[in-house]
Amino acid sequence: MHVVVPAGGSGTRLWPLSRAANPKFLHPLTGTDRSLLQATFDRLVPLCSARNLLVVTGSAHAAGVARQLPALPERNILVEPFARDSCAAIALAAAVVQRRSPGAVMASFAADHLITDTAEFAHTVRRAVDGARDGYLMTIGITPTRPETGYGYLQCSEPATRSVIQRVLEFKEKPSLEVATRYLAAGKYLWNASMFVWRTDVFLAELAARRPDVAAPIAEIAEAWDTELQEETLARLWPQVPKVAVEYAVMEPAAEDGRVGTVPGDFGWSDIGDFSTVGDLLGVDVGEGSRAFTTGAGGSAVVVDGKGVVVVPAGNRLVSTLGVNDVIVVDTEDAVLVCDRSRAQDIKRLTEILRERGELDRL
Repeated sequence: MHVVVPAGGSGTRLWPLSRAANPKFLHPLTGTDRSLLQATFDRLVPLCSARNLLVVTGSAHAAGVARQLPALPERNILVEPFARDSCAAIALAAAVVQRRSPGAVMASFAADHLITDTAEFAHTVRRAVDGARDGYLMTIGITPTRPETGYGYLQCSEPATRSVIQRVLEFKEKPSLEVATRYLAAGKYLWNASMFVWRTDVFLAELAARRPDVAAPIAEIAEAWDTELQEETLARLWPQVPKVAVEYAVMEPAAEDGRVGTVPGDFGWSDIGDFSTVGDLLGVDVGEGSRAFTTGAGGSAVVVDGKGVVVVPAGNRLVSTLGVNDVIVVDTEDAVLVCDRSRAQDIKRLTEILRERGELDRL
């Protein structure tokens, strides 16, 4: 098996800790001194070896990836000139794997997710590989634990059962709370965590049939990969690749045609999507339901008479709160965030406002 790790994005919901030049997957948001990227590498290498693991990342992050993963062969870091969304990144990796190892089974897992039960994760991946070998485009859906409105869902053909492969009937967009509650009660819906397993030849054939505008330039780029024409071809053709998510381009229409399968995953998954999650999963209890998460930057936190407070002292200073409840306070060297905890998902909107105001040095 070959494994691809898309490592992109800037983790805008974790601003100001996560920045464009130092995104969340390079941070130790794992409860250890290992970054999210390093933890991803650690759990994947036993499944495929470093020789068969590829990381797709942007030019701004290639050096950081190489520094954090010294065991990864240099040729296995695929550098995008600029981001073109998930379909371009995953298709490039699939085409390169197909060139190096035709018909191989390939899995794709994001660099910035946290998984606590690695043994169960490995078991689930192996079952997904079984489905991929049978010709399905496989996903690993996450067994929901709550009526979550921040994730997309997979509608399955039957109630989810451990190790049982079944068809995905439809990809569902992020629902309202009422709809998410109904999904949870039905037992036939899984969270879409964008974990994919397929044979490279099967995926590339589906891509060519459904999105030839993506497939054609990617095929030409891959043909030049590992040759002296690689950089010139990439620079010439990459701007022509449409910006589209792999779900929209391939997986959703393939599901309608009965080509997508899934196996449910229940292995302590989190996408570390906002500071509220960081506090719940990784923070240290400082009383009254308040949590502090230190990043190794030397900062510390004191919370007095406050419930549900999340403090991230990443600026080598003491951060203290008195008599406030349900707030997030993030302190870095050049920016401070204070946010109502119920608005944790809206921090992305704040970064968009900063960009509109020309505060790019803060991002």
